[in-house]
Amino acid sequence: MRAVLMRLALGAALAAPLALPLPAAAQQDAGWVPKRTASLQALDKVTARITIVDAPVNQPVSFGTLRVIVRACNARPPEEVPDAAAWLQVEDTRNDSGGTPVFQGWMFANAPGIAMLEHPVYDLRVLSCR
Repeated sequence: MRAVLMRLALGAALAAPLALPLPAAAQQDAGWVPKRTASLQALDKVTARITIVDAPVNQPVSFGTLRVIVRACNARPPEEVPDAAAWLQVEDTRNDSGGTPVFQGWMFANAPGIAMLEHPVYDLRVLSCR
């Protein structure tokens, strides 16, 4: 009986559409504190140049041909293990001045491998939210 219930629960979970949390929903989570600026580490893989970029929420910043807009930036409260999460929209303006979307979603400082920018020239990582 238990095996049947587990299969039903698994089937229901797989049938449910996958939905990414929107920035506003995560901002209301009690475990995160909204911040105004994201500190990002940007790497140019061709020149091996690393740049720290401070990106205010909802203001586009550029690195090479990338245009980055931080839509939300959250940090853990001081009494918890330090972490930061930022909702990023990244566009590449190399072939299109309007920008071609190359990444959209949450990036986490303590787990950069969960959601990464896959780009042949640039790498981007969240360091902190302040």
